[in-house]
Amino acid sequence: MKPQFDLEGKCALITGASGGIGSAAARLFARAGAKLFISGTKEDKLKSLCTELESQGAVSYFQAIDINQKGSPQRLVDSVVERMGGLDIVVNSAGINRPQPSLEVTDENWNAIVETNLTSLFFVCQAAGQIMVKQQSGSIINISSQAGRVALPLRAAYCASKGGVDQLTRTLACEWASSGVRVNAVAPTFVESDFTANMFKDADFKKYVLDSIPIGRMAELDEVGHAIMFLACDFAKIITGHILVVDGGWTIK
Repeated sequence: MKPQFDLEGKCALITGASGGIGSAAARLFARAGAKLFISGTKEDKLKSLCTELESQGAVSYFQAIDINQKGSPQRLVDSVVERMGGLDIVVNSAGINRPQPSLEVTDENWNAIVETNLTSLFFVCQAAGQIMVKQQSGSIINISSQAGRVALPLRAAYCASKGGVDQLTRTLACEWASSGVRVNAVAPTFVESDFTANMFKDADFKKYVLDSIPIGRMAELDEVGHAIMFLACDFAKIITGHILVVDGGWTIK
């Protein structure tokens, strides 16, 4: 028998599932047998995705939520456990980016980016970790970015937030490893999606991105999704505290 991704019966929470990477992960997880609870800000997209997954035989639930509201991460995790009866996997995919020259970054944009990409991500990890440490098992995958390790112009807040995600991932992995909880991250390069569509209207910027990737193209959503799946499943059961870079070689230069 050929080896395969197997998440049969696992209860998985995916935040940011109304976006490209989150929804791609949800589709792949469903095919691998996971029970899914998806969250995000766009209720219509979440509902549509759940309908799609259920038509393929998956068990799925959704909740539209502002993850930055005080107490939202805990309420979200509580809802997952109430609806699915447990929690085995968390994919923290919620994130935003508001490119600005560093000399023009506003308090509002800095705080929104760091709060969404790092602060709320931590509190989802904390709420999930309380369950996983107690049950002595679990896998958390944080969606970071190559921007956590290489500088990108016009993205001071974004780069800072993703560098924070990388260090947070390593710290939680260190703390929770003895309890059987693995914490890893996936750090993709640019992906053509709704999230990046406006950026690539700038032809010069798109050329800069493609010229920076030795493989010569951007990542595909499923390529990022498969990296997430690998870290979630038993193929990676010895791996924790790792930042899996999916960047076509950008960061090796």
